[in-house]
Amino acid sequence: MHIHILGICGTFMGSLAQLAKELGHRVTGSDANVYPPMSTQLEQAGIELIQGFDPIYLQAPHMQTPPDLVIIGNAMSRGNPSVEYVLDKGIPYTSGPQWLRDHVLQGKWVLAVAGTHGKTTTSSMLAWILQYAGMEPGYLIGGVTKNFPTSARLGGTPFFVVEADEYDSAFFDKRSKFVHYNARTVILNNLEFDHADIFPDLAAIQKQFHHLVRTVPNNGLLISPTNDKALAEVIQQGCWTPQQQFAVIDNEQNEQENAAEWQAKLLAADGSSFAVLHNGEEVAQVHWAQTGIHNVNNGLAAIIAARHVGVTPEHGAKALEQFAGVKRRMEILADVHSVKVYDDFAHHPTAIKTTLAGLRAKVGDEKIIAVIEPRSNTMRMGVHKNALNQSVTDADDVLWYQPANVDWAMDEVVNKSPVPAKLLRDLDELIHCAISLSEANTHIVIMSNGGFGGVHQRLIEQLKKHVL
Repeated sequence: MHIHILGICGTFMGSLAQLAKELGHRVTGSDANVYPPMSTQLEQAGIELIQGFDPIYLQAPHMQTPPDLVIIGNAMSRGNPSVEYVLDKGIPYTSGPQWLRDHVLQGKWVLAVAGTHGKTTTSSMLAWILQYAGMEPGYLIGGVTKNFPTSARLGGTPFFVVEADEYDSAFFDKRSKFVHYNARTVILNNLEFDHADIFPDLAAIQKQFHHLVRTVPNNGLLISPTNDKALAEVIQQGCWTPQQQFAVIDNEQNEQENAAEWQAKLLAADGSSFAVLHNGEEVAQVHWAQTGIHNVNNGLAAIIAARHVGVTPEHGAKALEQFAGVKRRMEILADVHSVKVYDDFAHHPTAIKTTLAGLRAKVGDEKIIAVIEPRSNTMRMGVHKNALNQSVTDADDVLWYQPANVDWAMDEVVNKSPVPAKLLRDLDELIHCAISLSEANTHIVIMSNGGFGGVHQRLIEQLKKHVL
C-alpha cells in the first residue's frame, strides 16, 4: 500500500512514517518545512519527502503511484491545498492516532505515558528498561532518545510503549490522541493547563484525561503521583482500574507523611541518586546521570510501569543507570572555556522551574544563565505570563527573547523579575549579551520547543572565539 503523510516532519507523524515503512508500505510525505533531524531520519529510512502542500505532487507524473491512503496530521486544517484535494477526490484518509491503533497496536500490551510534562523522557526511560530486560519492545516516542537509533520501531514482542499526547488527533477528530491507544498500563505523570490554542481551560483537558482513564481495562494499571490535585480530580470522576501511586520524599518526616505505595527517597539533593521504596521497604537504588526531582519522578514511574509487565524494580534501576537521556532535554551541547551550553525543550513555567532547580542543585553556586524563547502556542498567547517570573528564581541571569509572533509585550516579565533579566528582540544581541555575562564555570541553558533561529550553534561558535 502507498501511504502519504501530510505533516510528516512532526515528531509524532515522522515516527508513524517509520512504523509504516517497517510494516512494508511505500511511504511518502509532505510538510511545509522539511529539515533535520526528522528529515534526515526519514530519508535514511527510504521515505520520499516533498516540500510544501501543492496537490500536484500527489498526482502522476510527480508521484509514481497516487496514494492509497493519506494520513493527515493534526497541524493540517481545512484550506490546506493537499487536504482539499484529498477531500475533493475522495481519497481514503485517517488520522495518525487512528492508523496507529488499527495497524500497529492491535493485540499489543500498550504502555502509555501521559501528562503535561515528562512524557518523552518517561516513555524513553520505560522503553529502555524493557529493552535492557530483553523484552524488545516496540515504541513510538515524540523525541530522539539516545539509547535507541530511531524514534519508533515495531519491536519483537507484544509490548509497545507510546508517548500519549493529549493534543487533538486531526481537524476531523478533536479527541486527544491518547484515547485511541487501548492502553493497559498508563502513567499519568502530572496535569496542568496547556495547549490554550485548543483547550479553553483545565477542565476541558481533564475531560480528555478522563476519557483515557475510561479506556484502561480492569486488568490494567493506572500509575499517578499523590500530590497532583488536577489528576486526583480526574480519577475521582470514576476509575475502574487498579491504581498505584508514587511520591518523592527527602526525609523521614516526609516519608511518614506521604504514605504512597511507591516512594523515591533522595540519596542526593540533585536527584542523581535515590532509593526506591515499595510499601516502605527499599527494593532498589538508582545512581544515574540524570538530575532534578522531575526526573526522579519520571524514573520512578517508569520502574513501576515496567514492574507491571514483569521487570523487577532492581532490574529497572540498573537499566536507568545506563539511561543516556533524550536530545533537547538538558542536553549538553558544548563546554567552551569552562562555559557549558545546554539545549532544553522546556516551554511551560513548571518545566522551566523544575529544570533550573535540578541544575542549581547539581552545580551549587556556579552561575546559571537562562535564555528563554516563549514559542509554544500557549506561551505566545500569554496564558502563563504571570507565572514566568517565579519560574526562573534559580537562575542568576535571564535573557528573554521576544519573537515577532508573540501576542503580548514581555516587558512586564523583565520589570518584575526576581533575578537580573533582559528582554531582547535580536538574536545577535542576545548572543553577545549571554557571552558578556559568562565567566568561568557558567551554565547557559537555552530553552525553546523550536529551532530558536539556530542560536545554540551560533552561541557556541562565538564562545570559541571569545576569551573569558
